[in-house]
Amino acid sequence: MATIEVLFFDVLGTVVDWRGSIADEVAVFLKRHNLPHIDAHSFADAWVGNYDAAIEPIRSGQRAFTALDNINMENLKACLAQFGLAPSQFASSELEALNLAWHKLRPWPDAVEGITQLKKHYIVAPLSDGSTRLLVDMAKHAHLPWDMVFGADISRSYKPAPRAYLHACELLDVHPQRAMLVAAHGYDLDAARTCGLKTAYVLREHASDPSKVVDAGLSEKWDHRVNNLIELAKILTSAA
Repeated sequence: MATIEVLFFDVLGTVVDWRGSIADEVAVFLKRHNLPHIDAHSFADAWVGNYDAAIEPIRSGQRAFTALDNINMENLKACLAQFGLAPSQFASSELEALNLAWHKLRPWPDAVEGITQLKKHYIVAPLSDGSTRLLVDMAKHAHLPWDMVFGADISRSYKPAPRAYLHACELLDVHPQRAMLVAAHGYDLDAARTCGLKTAYVLREHASDPSKVVDAGLSEKWDHRVNNLIELAKILTSAA
């Protein structure tokens, strides 16, 4: 295996608990508006469930690139309608505040320590569909020790488009074979592998993307399979 220089991390679901974090924020929103009949976790899943269909026109070139915050707001309004709620019945400031929940997602318990250990031997950076500002805010909130933060707004592409992976490699002047994607999503790892990157699968329960019709299961072609980032750090640093 070529010497790895850079570890790229999927963020949503791999590094941070998007489902639990968003469900908690939604629960507060629903309670404030006296909507006890709506389940916060179901709402969070439905919100994310609109994601892939909203992004596909951008991937296919039918829609100009727009940042994830805009996509999330569009999907939030669509989700409210799905649950029989008119977006217009809520103040725009309240919807904007709820949408900003994506900027302050909680890290998984092993994330900060694992990335910190890996940072001693590798360049560590997010490779996410989030915008640069979203990722910076999230890093500050969750104390994620990235060496560099660049979002999808820099490459102006969304995963699993090849440009998302290859442009990240170009920015850090690293050959794809000397980079590794760390992710909890099979489709993401498969796309990275196709671009020449090494891959590490992290098992995260309840981290699947409900917007994906099929999220590929475990693959024997991935280079590593671990239960958490601390375990990955032990494996990679022992070989470094």
